[in-house]
Amino acid sequence: MVRVALLVSVFVSSQALFAADWPQFRGPGGSGVADDQKPPVKFGPKENLAWKVAVPPGASSPIVVGDKIILTAFENDKLFTICYSATDGKELWRADAKAKQIEPFHPIHGSPAASTPASDGKRVVSYFGSCGLLCYDLDGKEQWKFELPMAVTNNEFGSGTSPVLVDGLVLLARDLSKDSAVYAVDLATGSQKWKTDRKVPTSFCTPVVWNDGEKKVLAVPGALSLTGYDVQTGKELWALDKMAAVACTTPVVYKDMLVHSSWAPGGADFKLPAFDEIVKAAGDEKLGYISKAGAAKTPFKDFFDNNDLNKDGKITRDEWDTLTKFLASGQNRAIALKPGGKGELAWSYTKGLPYVPSPIVYRDRFYLLKDGPLMTCLDAKTGKPVYEGERVARAGAMAYASPVAANGHIYLAALDGTVAVMVAGEDAPDAVFAVKLAEPIRATPAIAHDTLYVRSDKFLYAFAAKK
Repeated sequence: MVRVALLVSVFVSSQALFAADWPQFRGPGGSGVADDQKPPVKFGPKENLAWKVAVPPGASSPIVVGDKIILTAFENDKLFTICYSATDGKELWRADAKAKQIEPFHPIHGSPAASTPASDGKRVVSYFGSCGLLCYDLDGKEQWKFELPMAVTNNEFGSGTSPVLVDGLVLLARDLSKDSAVYAVDLATGSQKWKTDRKVPTSFCTPVVWNDGEKKVLAVPGALSLTGYDVQTGKELWALDKMAAVACTTPVVYKDMLVHSSWAPGGADFKLPAFDEIVKAAGDEKLGYISKAGAAKTPFKDFFDNNDLNKDGKITRDEWDTLTKFLASGQNRAIALKPGGKGELAWSYTKGLPYVPSPIVYRDRFYLLKDGPLMTCLDAKTGKPVYEGERVARAGAMAYASPVAANGHIYLAALDGTVAVMVAGEDAPDAVFAVKLAEPIRATPAIAHDTLYVRSDKFLYAFAAKK
């Protein structure tokens, strides 16, 4: 492990949050932006590497609270919250969630440790679909546990949502194959303050808190919908339909508006192949259904088990048609909501939308990163395009991680291990720097204390400019 001291000022673990921290999924307010920070633009295994430490498997993003970095992991059939030193990457503590069962999850694209922790500067809260919410102090001592039944998601893909902290509450949007609900739990005690049931199937996105005038609204994306709830009571305030059938992305607050984008296969811009096409590609015409061996010859190969709902080893025409009909029922679009508590549209846009990476609003522009890699940039206030579907030179082709931004630059991490840096505010998205790490990157990076933290499948990297 490389050990180079970070040249930042940090405080003891009893602190409250500081502006330089990255306390939840996508950082302050879920924005993905730390504009007062100055992470390096050029970095890699031999350049501006402060330290590198091996970490157990998991897809959660790291959070940064003062001198501590915290993430979740899955190792030896156990779920952990793990804390590392921001100074040198040394592991400080790990806490076993003691889950009685591990939720079903996709072995390649999912993880039972996909949810990012959240902190108020004194405590850290982790969520696991396998067992619920757990709260620790910053020394790793368990404060409380809010147990929930093991999550079962549509197609057994696994959980994806992360908790959000506001006004002494832990807010959790838990959309499952059944019994979907939003929970508010007291941060100090772990007792339930309210629960609002939702009639929507599985979602994988984290909600965001929107200060709409004098009311704080929890904006929760879901299948075919976006819904606003009163943070203090859980009352539904408004609901917007005609959204994508699968919800993976997190909304963004822009000044007094809420901006969101949702896309899923099966919409008008990306229709799934007909059943007969897949059967032919699989070589299963004589069988009349899609076999697992046949699916291995198609782009569908990694998702056969998830869509074999009755586990009989075959996917029939009826099963395929049910899937495609559901996906086609959604509408892929990016939208902005006006303030005023009515869920009223300010603008709508339908091109170049990302599936998994959440968009980012940075310096009045709305950036959407789609696999390719293709970038679309809109004026965040009006929705008018600055550029559409432009290829990002040197960036990785496919991403699960969401873009993050600081000091005039946007950082893009890809599944092939590439981290690219592009200058914000330009009329084209060309990257000014790119480095390819040895391992895939699934987790969204964190930016704190002038440092870029990148979690790959095997390591946690800290990149900081040497002074």
